[in-house]
Amino acid sequence: MKRLHSPDIVLLALSSALVFFGILILASVSASFSVQKFGTTFYFFSHQLLYGLLPGILLGTVAFFLPLQALKKWSFPLLLFSVVLLAFVFIPGIGGEIKGAYRWVFLGPISFQPSEFLKLAFILYTAAWLSSRTEKKALKSRSGSNNTLLFFGIILGLLSIFLVLQPDISTLGILSLTGLAMYFLASTPLWHTGAMLVLGAGLLFFLIHVAPYRFSRLAVFLDSSLDPLGKGYQIKQALIGIGSGGLTGVGLGLSFQKFGILPEPISDSIFAIFAEEMGFVGSALLLLVFLAFAWRSFFIAQRVHDSFARLAALGIAFWITLQALVNIGSMTGIFPLAGIPLPFISYGGSALLTELIALGILLNISASTTQKT
Repeated sequence: MKRLHSPDIVLLALSSALVFFGILILASVSASFSVQKFGTTFYFFSHQLLYGLLPGILLGTVAFFLPLQALKKWSFPLLLFSVVLLAFVFIPGIGGEIKGAYRWVFLGPISFQPSEFLKLAFILYTAAWLSSRTEKKALKSRSGSNNTLLFFGIILGLLSIFLVLQPDISTLGILSLTGLAMYFLASTPLWHTGAMLVLGAGLLFFLIHVAPYRFSRLAVFLDSSLDPLGKGYQIKQALIGIGSGGLTGVGLGLSFQKFGILPEPISDSIFAIFAEEMGFVGSALLLLVFLAFAWRSFFIAQRVHDSFARLAALGIAFWITLQALVNIGSMTGIFPLAGIPLPFISYGGSALLTELIALGILLNISASTTQKT
């Protein structure tokens, strides 16, 4: 695929705005929390720069200059490598348990979350596989489309086993919905999507039924006054923080909730802190940037002829936007608490690194000359 001299300027500006928002918000929110934990103001901020932002910009730049066909060719090895890393979390001495979940790999001073890399690897492989099925016209025949559904279900089922065992149901939900959206947009039969939605809803019901803490989250979502000092504490304090922000906020760095009141202030709950400090105006602006990013990404995907590039762009845009909406929705009581970080904003080197690589791929796609006019 031939290249333009520069990526899409609008997408680049929106991507830069998201990264800037992330650095600004984390610097403000993490300072007091960092002092409480480590006695220094910039521990979490500097860690995010060294292990997330800087390597993410470097690898994102590499992803921008890589030929898209090379990404397509290496998508399966990348997925396989991500699955191997995912299995490492269960190996004593390498994997580690934090708050009852096996989601981390520790290699000396470096720790990372393999499930974050899995999201992007899964999107690239799904795009490559579905595009190859389209090119071979395997989706045109009934038997071919049914085989496509069966294989897609097997891949998703195998990944689900690893994520359920961790457990990381939130990542499984994001991964499944993103994959399902890509599957639907590849012009597969509509009943395939319907069948997988029904099956997924059944699996979700089963996972909620077998784990009391998941049922508790659902119960609190349905009745926010339930157990306000226990399971309902986080959402209650998040809503108090958001409400305290009013129209313009209490001021950058002046949140009260981040001083040991609201759990997970630099990760899952960071939007509530931001809303308290910047108010409705700042929160609406951040949401608009995410929505504009989604719009521009979908616009670019629509113009690209190459099916792999189109599906990869759609998958990346859907993943980042969905995760942002679920995080914001869970902090505002629209969705149950999901434990999902806010893309580009929440603390986490693995997540930011992966998201910046994804941005590099998106900008790479936007710079292709084989676009519809």
